[in-house]
Amino acid sequence: MLSRMVDVARPKLEGTVAVGRGRRIGFAEFGSAQGRTVFWLHGTPGARRQIPVEARAFAENMNVRLIGIDRPGIGSSTPHRYENVLAFTEDLETIADTLGVGRMAVVGLSGGGPYTLAAAYAMPDRVVAAGVLGGVAPVVGPDAIDGGLMKLGTFVAPLLEVGGLPAGVVLSSLIRLVRPLGSPIIDLYGRLSPEADRRLLARPEFKAMFLDDLLNGSRKQMAAPFADVVVFARDWGFRVSDVKTPVRWWHGDTDHIIPFEHGLHMVDLLPDAQFHHLPGESHLGGLGVSEEILRSLLDIWDATAPEDGKQQDPVSRS
Repeated sequence: MLSRMVDVARPKLEGTVAVGRGRRIGFAEFGSAQGRTVFWLHGTPGARRQIPVEARAFAENMNVRLIGIDRPGIGSSTPHRYENVLAFTEDLETIADTLGVGRMAVVGLSGGGPYTLAAAYAMPDRVVAAGVLGGVAPVVGPDAIDGGLMKLGTFVAPLLEVGGLPAGVVLSSLIRLVRPLGSPIIDLYGRLSPEADRRLLARPEFKAMFLDDLLNGSRKQMAAPFADVVVFARDWGFRVSDVKTPVRWWHGDTDHIIPFEHGLHMVDLLPDAQFHHLPGESHLGGLGVSEEILRSLLDIWDATAPEDGKQQDPVSRS
């Protein structure tokens, strides 16, 4: 099915990493194993292969090690619910250590945005740059902003704390049932989406990417979206203004899920951030500029640590 539309670069390496307490996290690696590492954190919903085809090709051509990871309860990862957004960073640090990654950049789409900022906050000595694509903003605490889909999330989060895992089992079963209909379902979602996202989903390479992620990344289990909503509706465990790592934020001005104003609000809070306005784009617009995103983060890497050259700066695994 995928090959009729466009060739999708398969992961160079795919597996799971033990992160303690009997848990494992799934990952998929693209590009060059010797290149500088960029972790790409999927949206809500999504999985480890939710990485644009253009980003995969860029990684291959530009000596970048591009790694997508499942959050707990998605794909090959063990179900688990974090106490807050910040708690995710312990798992990311373990994954980086296990895969031999020292310094890194981190990119997060939508629901991956809060975890990206958490990584930048928790590991300022390792995360050299962070990119956020239409990221979720806090809905409680001093950094909060009202509106958007997460306003609904604050009401349903208490229910999901009780029923999130069973709901994830049901959703996973539905995904297995609709696998043969994956392409028509994406077409239907596109027709129901705003014009900008509809155009993007009509492009063969993006449809191929979403199918690849749905059929190969998300197929085993899908409780993560519900766990995400629960932790997003809590205090994140850190203040946005305490993220000192350089952040680049991309946001479409017709985003129907995370309002454009949320992105402006977050960049105002961040000490070292630049806002990239995507005129006429909606929630998925950042995926269409993945090469620009990766180049921007690598430029920051070059400017802050030119002595690294093009190396990944691996850690010792003794």
